[in-house]
Amino acid sequence: MRRVLTAFLIALLTISLSGCGAGLNASTRNITQVTDGAEATITTDGNNIKVVNLLVVETAEGAGVLVGTLVNSKDQEDALLGMAINGQVATVTGTNALAKNTPVIFEGPSANAKAVVLVLGAKAGQSIQVSMFFARAGQVTVQALIRDQRDDYAGITA
Repeated sequence: MRRVLTAFLIALLTISLSGCGAGLNASTRNITQVTDGAEATITTDGNNIKVVNLLVVETAEGAGVLVGTLVNSKDQEDALLGMAINGQVATVTGTNALAKNTPVIFEGPSANAKAVVLVLGAKAGQSIQVSMFFARAGQVTVQALIRDQRDDYAGITA
């Protein structure tokens, strides 16, 4: 009897101390965004394009520079046709082809594209719309945060 009681007590402590007793709404189960960047996915009509960690950096001159990554997970290639940042057409340079699992990266040490608007028309801390237009997937619009040109974004220029 004593062994059964000891085993039961050990099992009860294991369950309660491991957090399993916290239920379905435990704070560790809730997913939160851990970056400033906006995220979106286009999955309509057989597409699977992910927009990851997208934000805009306001430069000292008042320009806006896009930071973020685009990834196409489908076998069929797509292309970024254009972009609008805060209602203004952005100048996009670099690669615009979205081959399978080959990211298009705006800014950073492995950047292969750049998108700039010369007059952003908003200030750091505000949220603005960024719309991207794709050849196959259509359009996606996200609310992106504007960051100022310091800390991780100090080296970003128009």
